[in-house]
Amino acid sequence: MPGKFAVTLAALAPTGVGAPAEGVRLWWRSLASLLSEAEHARASRFGRPELRDRYIVGRGTLRVLLGIELGIEPGAVVIVRGERGRPRVESPAIELDFNVSHTAGCAMFALARRRRVGIDIERDDREINAQGIARKFLAPTERAVLDGHDADRARRQILRLWTCKEAMSKATGDALSAPFSRIEVALEPALAVIAGPAPYAPARWQLYSADVPAGFLGTLALWDRPST
Repeated sequence: MPGKFAVTLAALAPTGVGAPAEGVRLWWRSLASLLSEAEHARASRFGRPELRDRYIVGRGTLRVLLGIELGIEPGAVVIVRGERGRPRVESPAIELDFNVSHTAGCAMFALARRRRVGIDIERDDREINAQGIARKFLAPTERAVLDGHDADRARRQILRLWTCKEAMSKATGDALSAPFSRIEVALEPALAVIAGPAPYAPARWQLYSADVPAGFLGTLALWDRPST
């Protein structure tokens, strides 16, 4: 997998600088210069250098992507806390939504126009308390489907269901307060929301398997949020 945090130079839009010798190519990017004062302060609070670096790389990349989409400098992008504390671009009139997911030193970024977006990624070899998660977060029909599976297949299906529901809860901003056990998701023949209370009514949701590297699972959730 390219890069320590699976973030390519192209994604960071680096600036090329003169090479000291033939056959050498160099780029320069001050990731810290892309962050706001509040983000600098937050980065400084991470106790471990690798966590601080991941935050800077992730936040810097997000600012680059948003800046390209909005046609402004990354440092000029204003990110604020919206409803339920969910981050958003400051002006609602822009109608640009974003979401980010991190796992195992990797990140995936999602941007969408006119719809709320959520993304969640997990390593597909992650060990979990399958019975505990199924009991707490899965709908009865979802648990019933798992009964005929061997332990590893059940674990993988639970992880997929989790990425679906987590992506949805990130789109709404509900996070872990979402009614996970009341949201029913089908994995076959395609990812789909089958049932759920408001705001998880199936008609307003689309789920997609994200194109992630081998060894990972990822789900993209799009929410057609009702006008308020």
